[in-house]
Amino acid sequence: MEVDGRFLSTCLLLAATILVAKLISAFIVPKSRKRVPPVMKGWPLIGGLYRFLKGPIFMLREEYPKLGSVFTLKLFHKNITFLIGPEVSAHFFKAPESDLSQQEVYQFNVPTFGPGVVFDVDYSVRQEQFRFFTEALRVNKLKSYVNQMVAEAEDYFSKWGPSGEVDLKYELEHLIILTASRCLLGREVRDKLFDDVSALFHDLDNGMLPISVLFPYLPIPAHKRRDQARKKLAEIFATIIASRKSANKSEDDMLQCFIDSKYKDGRQTTEAEVTGLLIAALFAGQHTSSITSTWTGAYLLSNNQYLSAVQEEQKKLMEKHGDKVDHDVLAEMDVLYRCIKEALRLHPPLIMLLRSSHSDFSVTTKEGKEYDIPKGHIIATSPAFANRLGHIFKDPDRYDPDRFAVGREEDKVAGAFSYISFGGGRHGCLGEPFAYLQIKAIWTHLLRNFDLELVSPFPEIDWNAMVVGVKGKVMVRYKRKELC
Repeated sequence: MEVDGRFLSTCLLLAATILVAKLISAFIVPKSRKRVPPVMKGWPLIGGLYRFLKGPIFMLREEYPKLGSVFTLKLFHKNITFLIGPEVSAHFFKAPESDLSQQEVYQFNVPTFGPGVVFDVDYSVRQEQFRFFTEALRVNKLKSYVNQMVAEAEDYFSKWGPSGEVDLKYELEHLIILTASRCLLGREVRDKLFDDVSALFHDLDNGMLPISVLFPYLPIPAHKRRDQARKKLAEIFATIIASRKSANKSEDDMLQCFIDSKYKDGRQTTEAEVTGLLIAALFAGQHTSSITSTWTGAYLLSNNQYLSAVQEEQKKLMEKHGDKVDHDVLAEMDVLYRCIKEALRLHPPLIMLLRSSHSDFSVTTKEGKEYDIPKGHIIATSPAFANRLGHIFKDPDRYDPDRFAVGREEDKVAGAFSYISFGGGRHGCLGEPFAYLQIKAIWTHLLRNFDLELVSPFPEIDWNAMVVGVKGKVMVRYKRKELC
């Protein structure tokens, strides 16, 4: 009995101590003012990994109505905090690299792009390399690229017969890579080495798998083929660069721009850097342009109202300029521009954008809730989800290019980051003007020269691809127009 009494006394004393400690904590020790975002429910240790890998967009569709525009997903030891919508994503797009960095989250690109470029260099060097891209995409350069785009389209579609059926997705993919080879990689590749280089880029492309994001150097067959292709591409471009320099030749392409580029200290770009920058440029533009070209066609051929509007615009421009198609004529195509932009709103190829947070910051939702985001979190936003928010875009799942027309401009009503298919802010896509010109050039030629009809069902989204595109074939029946 004496032992039991002592045990009971000890328990009571311990309970009293805990109670007093809680009272002191509640009334004397000031509470933390941090208001962390709600956390998405998930399994222990692996968090929401299964749902994330199953499809981040499907996960967002489930969690956004429950948790709101700011919430955190736990993956193993990592915290991914989502900022969805222009009200909370401004910091994502405007923060300096010292606060929100691309480098850590996009390291998986390094084996593909190569050493010494983009995400394998510190921010100051990367900024200089982005300047090289900017200079290679100035208006005077774009004007010469357009002439090459038009020539490639004319040559490619001249091989179509008087009538027939084609897989539009397949056709546009091949035309885009031909155009990119001419404008970006150079005449030598386009005229003599296209098949070899195209096959090597195919191996590079197939070496970018979901598992590559987590384990980019895993010794799997796809990664081995990627590394071999990268090595052969470096050898090909080293030969081309040396040949141009020895012959003192200068071409009108992005390759030449990179060869001629210099850093602020006067240093010339190396052969390895030129190769890496070219690969990065092609990766950034090839998929996005072919995917958006295909979606644009699928929507136009399924919406006679907008197809007729684009055709009427083409007719008026032909009355004004004749058959001439150049940079300035393409710039006048506002209706076609809106049709492309709307296809891209509904189907941005890059569905997730990521940053690594190096400092604490706060965001305020449209409902007035304020959240404190701790440093160390991975910060994410989703163009594919944000572009369909109902409080920004009216009837958001409907194809409606007129939403961008003067007077409506739904992409601007809620602020600068309402429409984020090309990103925005400090890291907005440098290739946006090039992409629009390329897609306009292709569809201008098609609409002027062919009557087209979509004969397969409207395509579905291929959510399983790294760059989300069109699933399956897009069969189109064509008939060549009889031109007077």
